[in-house]
Amino acid sequence: MRSEGTMSSRITCEVRDASPVTVVRLRGGLDLGTMRAVHTVLEDCLAAQPDALVVDLTDVTVRDRLALSVFAAAARRAADWPAVPVVLCAPPPEAAGWLAESTACRVVPVRPDCEEATRVANAAAVPRLRARLEPVAGACRRARELVADACARWNLPQAVGPASLVLSELVGNVVRHAGTPMQVTVTLRRPYLHLTVVDGCRGSARAGSPDLLAEGGRGLMLVRELTQRWGSVPAGDGKVVWATLPAN
Repeated sequence: MRSEGTMSSRITCEVRDASPVTVVRLRGGLDLGTMRAVHTVLEDCLAAQPDALVVDLTDVTVRDRLALSVFAAAARRAADWPAVPVVLCAPPPEAAGWLAESTACRVVPVRPDCEEATRVANAAAVPRLRARLEPVAGACRRARELVADACARWNLPQAVGPASLVLSELVGNVVRHAGTPMQVTVTLRRPYLHLTVVDGCRGSARAGSPDLLAEGGRGLMLVRELTQRWGSVPAGDGKVVWATLPAN
């Protein structure tokens, strides 16, 4: 599938959702004024949870080197969720030099052409299991089964217990508060196991501070204590809540 969109009067994009790699081709001037629009497009692409994302800079004129930080920001976001590699390709010579001198190259590989970038992105893609769940009582049990299946496939027996508990809490939070269908994903991107739940409610998930005598309200506090990192960000018409645990 191919889609084209205008991000601003000075920069446009073409998104090719060719599974498993999504390619975004930018055209026009990249500066501090247009980088926000670029960031929005990359966020939208990541929300679709591709296996990898390639950004083609062939037709981009970089007018401010600071604007290149948009790619490092997108790559850092992608590392947390949806745990996919981001690769840049074909930057103009001056931009290539700036990238080499910047922090962007520490988190985003740069390749001379789109074909090589796609190969690198494909090679860096990681295994994942997905399930579509309804907001019903059995959803938590199905989430635990998904974790058990993933850990068995990837030989991670020590991760089954904590990962099952964390994903069950994330799914239970959707059942209790969002009440929408959800997509649950378990991803192995070493050294971490990534757990994500996408639902149809835009209200962010936050760990509260319930009264000591309260019967509930501690699910996300438990997630916070058991995980390396966790967070909640907008995704399409809803949100994603993600968590990472060591893949022991």
